[in-house]
Amino acid sequence: MHDIRAIRENPETWDAALSRRGKEPMSSSVLALDEERRAAILAAETAQADQKKAAKEVGAAKASGNDAEFERLRALVGEKKAEVSEMQEKAKALDAQLTDLLMGIDNLPLPEVPEGADENDNVEVKRWGEPRALDFTPREHYDLAGVKPGMDFETAAKLSGARFVVLQGAVARISRALTQFMLDTHIDDHGLTETWTPVLVRPEMMYGTGQLPKFGEDSYETTNGWWLIPTSEVTLTNTVNGETLDEGDLPRRLTAYSQCFRSEAGSAGRDTAGMLRQHQFEKVEMVTICHPDEAIAEHDRMTGCAEAILEKLGLPYRTVVLCTGDMGFGAQKTHDIEVWLPGQNSYREISSVSTCGQFQARRMNARFKPAGGGKLGFVATLNGSGLAVGRCLIAVLENGQQADGSVDLPEALHPYLGGKTRLTAEGTLA
Repeated sequence: MHDIRAIRENPETWDAALSRRGKEPMSSSVLALDEERRAAILAAETAQADQKKAAKEVGAAKASGNDAEFERLRALVGEKKAEVSEMQEKAKALDAQLTDLLMGIDNLPLPEVPEGADENDNVEVKRWGEPRALDFTPREHYDLAGVKPGMDFETAAKLSGARFVVLQGAVARISRALTQFMLDTHIDDHGLTETWTPVLVRPEMMYGTGQLPKFGEDSYETTNGWWLIPTSEVTLTNTVNGETLDEGDLPRRLTAYSQCFRSEAGSAGRDTAGMLRQHQFEKVEMVTICHPDEAIAEHDRMTGCAEAILEKLGLPYRTVVLCTGDMGFGAQKTHDIEVWLPGQNSYREISSVSTCGQFQARRMNARFKPAGGGKLGFVATLNGSGLAVGRCLIAVLENGQQADGSVDLPEALHPYLGGKTRLTAEGTLA
């Protein structure tokens, strides 16, 4: 959420930053509502002062025996009391309207974010690894002979409908190995704290990280008002919801494995084949809560953590900076990491790492106490995939594929597979 004081002080700059995201200027409507709210607060305070003054004079009029003045003042106290109540209710309603308006406005991009309309305007900043030269036509993951016995879309459709999958046997074990490998790397090499969180949350938590109110259709709400998390960014970030932290306790660097749930409402017809885009999927998430001054450096550090997973697995990738028109609602700046998929002959997103500045912290009222004393400040929050397990499984299978449909598995996974090094064309580990 935005700082209303910053909008009051520099509305032109705020509008200019918002327009870089392709949004209409909004400072005039925001400030008009804010002015009306402040006027109602002032009217309530003025009426309350008049009420208190009249209340004091009532006693004096009674003591002096001036019955007419006593009745006038008593009536005035009643009028002012009603006026105070009316103005307070009006101010409360206007405050709610202003909060709702600010809740629905995108975060502002950092100055260095490239301007653009969509993914075609993103800027590549790094490329690692060379796609393997193949002397056969590569297949997509679901078409590989060794994968077919362990990746069952028909049974999943019977159980749940489209965009679900049942993994079993060797493929399920490879997926589990990837999860364990990612967690161990983030914990042992990157110093993140392993965390386990619920997948059902209260709506306030979805408001805190920005999934509500604007993007409710992208997630699943239960009949009793809980929401299934689209990513454990929601739970990890909201661990500090309503908290005031000591500056010395920052940064907090967390990682969690979780099931994730998305309706994919805005992606009808996209990536329907295979398991690239699912309603239920697994992800290892990274979240950092830090001092605002450290957020940019932390963004680069977290991007490096995600890239390290791909490098250890030997998977070629490229990293891009998203342009202003392609960034997510709550982001100030985002790095997307795209892994090479030979079956599609293209790079596809496998991680998105974003710095949100104090945008989420304002929504959550998450603050920190400066070490040297002074005014409380809002923390900065960052989140990123480290990585999406299903997409990483796809990348491992497609990049390691052989002409006969078997798969050579990355060396980093061998210890997690009991020393097995390949998925045979028959679908077993060997």
